Amino acid sequence: MPTTKRVSFVSLPETNTPKDAADEVPTQHRALVFTSTATGLELKTVPTPRNPQLGTALVRVEAATILSYQGGIYNGTRQYPQIASPHSGGYSGVGRIAAVGADATTLRVGQFVFADCDVRARDGDGWFLVGTQTACDAGARRVNDEVYRDGAFAEYFTVPLENCHPLDEPRLTRELGYSVADVAYMSYLLVAYGGLRDVGLEPGETVVIAPATGGFGGAGVLTALAMGARVVAMGRSEQELARLKVHAAAGYPGRDDMVETVRITDDEAGIAAQLRALGTIDAVLDFSPPEAEGSCYLRCAIRSLRPKGRVSLMGFSTDFADHAVVMNSLCLRGKVMYERDDVSRFVKLLERGLFPRGKDFVDTKVFRLDQANEALDAAAEHAGCGRSVVFAP
Repeated sequence: MPTTKRVSFVSLPETNTPKDAADEVPTQHRALVFTSTATGLELKTVPTPRNPQLGTALVRVEAATILSYQGGIYNGTRQYPQIASPHSGGYSGVGRIAAVGADATTLRVGQFVFADCDVRARDGDGWFLVGTQTACDAGARRVNDEVYRDGAFAEYFTVPLENCHPLDEPRLTRELGYSVADVAYMSYLLVAYGGLRDVGLEPGETVVIAPATGGFGGAGVLTALAMGARVVAMGRSEQELARLKVHAAAGYPGRDDMVETVRITDDEAGIAAQLRALGTIDAVLDFSPPEAEGSCYLRCAIRSLRPKGRVSLMGFSTDFADHAVVMNSLCLRGKVMYERDDVSRFVKLLERGLFPRGKDFVDTKVFRLDQANEALDAAAEHAGCGRSVVFAP
């Protein structure tokens, strides 16, 4: 008779975090907790998930990006698909690995990482933003509610292992002159990079960014320049367009001609004429806010494209349908956030020094968790190209 081999099954430990390191993680930590729009964010002491599940990591937050419109999410003036309450608010940020699940192979305790709030389903197409926006897909919404409910506006938060992207701290903070809080600006830059890469922006091409005066649009200007493109920045505020151009020029000396500006008005013919005067335009990056519905600028930008030009739609505008899309064989692509591979490629751009260095990179305002209202107000005001506001727990 054939011999039957016995198979032994070995149980994985709950975590591969060294015991002494795990002991350093407190049993409780402070977090900005959202319960309802009536109360907004409240500073509370909550339990710390000290023993991460398989596939997850516990991150000690050092700087968490605050979006310019995030105050509106928590006071109810900006309608977003709400995460189950109570939960800690948040977006992406940077921090250090405090503990990891037993299946982690490369992440180690103490490692400096970008902790990404953009969670993608491993076995489907669902996605959500930890601390900011829940999923439309029922399965992903359940995971958001049960596993990754709490965001980065806290001293600690949990994310999937694959959402922790290692960063070269000595290179970024010593050689390139960024503070840890400055590095968190990549939370904005990455979104623009996701859209630009999705439409295949190439060095030497010209891209219209509309509008370019907000948080994501302004980040798009610096990102496109880092990718070697010429930028046409559109916006309503002449003052902000002028500041944007000065900031870009300081970060890229000798490349003043790489940024042109076009003011957004209700004069459709005037906008179109200004865009035509700038020569061949290869791509458009759209970050239209909900309030821009009915404006003509995106339609003008699309009409300005060369035949077979590309458009990355990352905003909320629906008023852009035009015969030029068909007649010029244009490619329109909707894009939400970015892909995991985009993060890896972006980190290479940043660490290689292709963005402005030191203070020419970003002006970051830092707030404590007990300054939540001040921080949210500051984020709404201190927005645009090269501006960022963070919590530093």
